[in-house]
Amino acid sequence: MDFRNITRARVEQKLMREMRKARSKFAEAWDNGAFPWQSVQPCSYLQWLNRTNGRYEPWVPTSVRERDLPFTDSKSRVVAVIHVYYLDLVDELIEHLENVPVDLDVYVTNSSGEDLDRDRFKVGRVQNVAVLELPNHGRDIAPLVALVNAGYLDSYDLVLKLHTKKSQWRDSHRELSGTGKEWKDDLLSSLAGEPLQIKKILDAFAANPRLGAVGAPGTVLGPEFWGGDLELVRELGKRVGLPIEQDELQFVSGSMYWIRGFVLQGLRSLCLHGLDFHNEMGQVDGTTAHALERFIGIATTEAGLTIQETSDLEASSQLSNEAPTPGNEREDWHRFTADSPRIPSARFLPFYLPQFHPSEVNDESWGKGFTEWTNVTQARPAFPGHVQPLVPSELGYYDLRIDAVREQQLALEKYAGIEGFMYYYYWFSGQRVLNLPIEALSRQKDLDQPFCLMWANENWTRTWDGMDSEVILNQRYDKVPAESFIDDVLEFLKDPRYLRIDGRAILAVYRPAQIDNFKDIVEIWRTRAREQGVGELEILSVDVTKQFDGIDPESLVRYGIDGHLGFPPHGIEWPRAVRKEANPSHRFTGHLVSYRRMSQIASAKAVTTDQGGFPGVMVNFDNTSRKKWNADIWYGSNPYTFHRWLMDTVDAISDRPLERRIVFINAWNEWAESAVLEPTQRWGRTYLQAVRNVVFS
Repeated sequence: MDFRNITRARVEQKLMREMRKARSKFAEAWDNGAFPWQSVQPCSYLQWLNRTNGRYEPWVPTSVRERDLPFTDSKSRVVAVIHVYYLDLVDELIEHLENVPVDLDVYVTNSSGEDLDRDRFKVGRVQNVAVLELPNHGRDIAPLVALVNAGYLDSYDLVLKLHTKKSQWRDSHRELSGTGKEWKDDLLSSLAGEPLQIKKILDAFAANPRLGAVGAPGTVLGPEFWGGDLELVRELGKRVGLPIEQDELQFVSGSMYWIRGFVLQGLRSLCLHGLDFHNEMGQVDGTTAHALERFIGIATTEAGLTIQETSDLEASSQLSNEAPTPGNEREDWHRFTADSPRIPSARFLPFYLPQFHPSEVNDESWGKGFTEWTNVTQARPAFPGHVQPLVPSELGYYDLRIDAVREQQLALEKYAGIEGFMYYYYWFSGQRVLNLPIEALSRQKDLDQPFCLMWANENWTRTWDGMDSEVILNQRYDKVPAESFIDDVLEFLKDPRYLRIDGRAILAVYRPAQIDNFKDIVEIWRTRAREQGVGELEILSVDVTKQFDGIDPESLVRYGIDGHLGFPPHGIEWPRAVRKEANPSHRFTGHLVSYRRMSQIASAKAVTTDQGGFPGVMVNFDNTSRKKWNADIWYGSNPYTFHRWLMDTVDAISDRPLERRIVFINAWNEWAESAVLEPTQRWGRTYLQAVRNVVFS
């Protein structure tokens, strides 16, 4: 044995370990901006990609993470977020909280370095208070991000954001009107100066679902106030595929305002970290905190919401400082009281995929134990920042054989204001496939989860496209006639939770034109449903192209169909994305489609939808899990653009009675196509929060 070789090998291994440690320390120092000659900004997109390395876990400081989520039982719909740096200004903020006329909770982020008694904030209608100690880093914005990432703001409709503001730098800028103290006093007076003023603001939010943020007079600024922040905001926009146009800036300066909870909740999608923020050096511009102040304004408008000043608001009714009486209950601001009933703006029905449990057909075709998760976990990114694989967060890689999963999904569904799911139903010539989840739901009689069915009557193929190649199971209407389908689903149609329109049970068919004499078959279905006590049926077709046996809306009567439903990306133009924005790998041979542009096309189409049609909205679409390098990928999907699409769609059908004001969403859990409302590691709950805000605004 040559001990010299062993010793040399050990020395080399030790040197390699030391070199790795040195590289790691250098990278950490670089990320923290420790080198004065470093030109890369802390929030740069490429640096963010390098740091996350495909893992998008939210940053929550230890002082926040170690607490249990406060106020889990709170019913308050309004929250005040207060950042404290100057202790001598705390009392006047507390005085303004006393003016809020509805129950509210309060989160205080304290960077003063001194203890702060939370009981000082329990004034007026304040219900709960939490004081969180955070370092003086990222001004008032990084602490706000910490609250968002921790989920502390998830349940609130509105946020009042305040902080101990001095802005002493204004005193030396004569071109600015007012000293720092005068500016701060004006902000507080306009936003929370007296109960009647706050009622006017709440009233405006309640009366106008499109109102996103309210600032004091003179604080809503435009593109002439980019300062040194344009490039920083563009770096942040890249994280969510959102292009930033220089002339479209509108934001509330001063970082004090009233704002829809969703706008701030959506910041979770930026996956911000404390390392994204500049070290404090007294900067008055050009930091990540200043950039986020502007990004919040851009996100508000991207979500289809407006920004106004208090002086521009019009109350919807004659406001009064008196307590509610039969003479003034029409004041809309009462909607933000804890016990006010919630009236949904529409009925949202996402599609539900049951392929998350082993089945005999999949075992034979793909190998024992195969589920949709098998595809999902094998995906790889095709370009920098491409979110593949898409990883679940709260629910994990679940198995639908477990009843508790449906209970957890129901809790999320209720949180978002979603009325129920449309289950894909697979029936091949009398054979049920992937039927375990719907049968299990049927047995869970105490689970208040409304549902309806769409017969996914296409071939089951190895290419996942329903066409005629590599068929695993095909539709053989000559083997078992299509009219027998109704007898198979009667047990579900009789369920009291089954969804209806004007009392008629909803039953959708994916490819009705594929079935001969479909009108005659529909008549048989209707007769059987009446005979079996189901009542009338609302038969819907799906808006797909003729390649997928789609039917033009003008031809529905000829097929005996009552209406049609939107199922994007089907039935909508696919505008190409600019490839240089994504910079895909040379191996990528698929399609890159612009999510933002398609959402605009779809919104315009929804306006022309006839009364028998129900529009659809898409969370995202990306079938990399199935198609690998030849995938169809919608670039630029993010919660804010999705929110605007939802809101535009609801507006397009707002003249209908609520019963027929239905919007279908693709999808609740199409994980292999990235069409997912369920919480993910990358996006958190932000897509659910978009739905929630549109439902309850």
